[in-house]
Amino acid sequence: MSKALTTLLFSCILFSLSVSSYAQTCNSYTFSNKVYALCQDLPVLNAFLHYTYNSSANTLDVAYRVTGATASNWIAWAINPSGQQMKGSQALVAYQNSSGVQAFTSAVTSTSIATLSESTLSFGVSNLNATFVNNEMIISATLALTSGMTTVNQVWQVGPVSGNNLQSHDTSSSAGNMRSMGTLNLLDGTTTSGGGASSKLRRENVHGVLNAVSWGTLMPLGVIIARYLKVFKSADPAWFYLHIACQTSAYVVGVAGWATGMKLGSETSLHNYPHRNIGITLFCLGTLQVFALLLRPKKDHKYRLYWNIYHHSIGYTVIILSIVNVFKGLDLLDPEKKWKKIYTAILIFLGFNAAMLEAFTWYIVIKRKKTGSDKYPSHENGANGANGYGARAQQGV
Repeated sequence: MSKALTTLLFSCILFSLSVSSYAQTCNSYTFSNKVYALCQDLPVLNAFLHYTYNSSANTLDVAYRVTGATASNWIAWAINPSGQQMKGSQALVAYQNSSGVQAFTSAVTSTSIATLSESTLSFGVSNLNATFVNNEMIISATLALTSGMTTVNQVWQVGPVSGNNLQSHDTSSSAGNMRSMGTLNLLDGTTTSGGGASSKLRRENVHGVLNAVSWGTLMPLGVIIARYLKVFKSADPAWFYLHIACQTSAYVVGVAGWATGMKLGSETSLHNYPHRNIGITLFCLGTLQVFALLLRPKKDHKYRLYWNIYHHSIGYTVIILSIVNVFKGLDLLDPEKKWKKIYTAILIFLGFNAAMLEAFTWYIVIKRKKTGSDKYPSHENGANGANGYGARAQQGV
């Protein structure tokens, strides 16, 4: 059993390393005909900025790149000399129409998308170009900046196109479009997000990470530990303490994530009620599970069967709701698409291991039925259960 547990833990470590390597940044991207000195992973809209600043010539070679784009998208990157806002932005814009990928400059005079039309910027622009290949749209140019202009306000956007007409981007409070602004230090490459939006975005990210780790990952892992490790006699009672440690940690971290979410919800008049209500339900069910542990009857108690039914049904309900709500949260937060892929990969990894362990425990069940050996604990209480235990309900967590 110790070898099997060591193998499982080693697999988890290898998987974590592979996930880390998968989460690549702009530094891993190379252009076919240009090398940029610095780059930034912009925090929303699956966007990246690559640039080279020549302080002696006061020029900025820039490439704004958006992954996951479609032929029905427009993209824009801008410098705004007057502040962190759309109005007053000096923008580079690209989109695809029937003639191919088009690029133009636009001096934005208001917050209306109708003003995103071709016009001359307040500084010189040369080498303007745009490409759209493999769902990746890029606009690049060389900008002639004012002397001493080493820190700039940047704004970036992605929006829809309908029949060659640029449409307004998403303006809902949860949209990444409303947080796509900040400052950029051209000398050292440091960036900040804009004002209060930066603080709110950080708290949203903390909320998302806490809940994805707790409800979305540790909870399912705790169930796998309880369901499959206790089939091994040598794992008793270690499996129980591992299960309790995993679920208790998940609950504590999950409550912190839930409290952060409730605080965020209290600061806005716009709510995503399904996500919020599922979160409240998870908190209530998780709290019931904690109290149920304090009321856990002994294995031979007449009410143990009913406690097991309650504990297992609530537990699996929490797992299902947790996974659903993590994906709802990812849709609301709208991070880079790789994070949803990473979480999906984690679920596939856990599911694959659960399937392998399920098959292995059924193999043990069949073997025990054939041998009828007394060395297995499954015969202490009668017929074999799905995890190799007799009367699974009596041997439950």
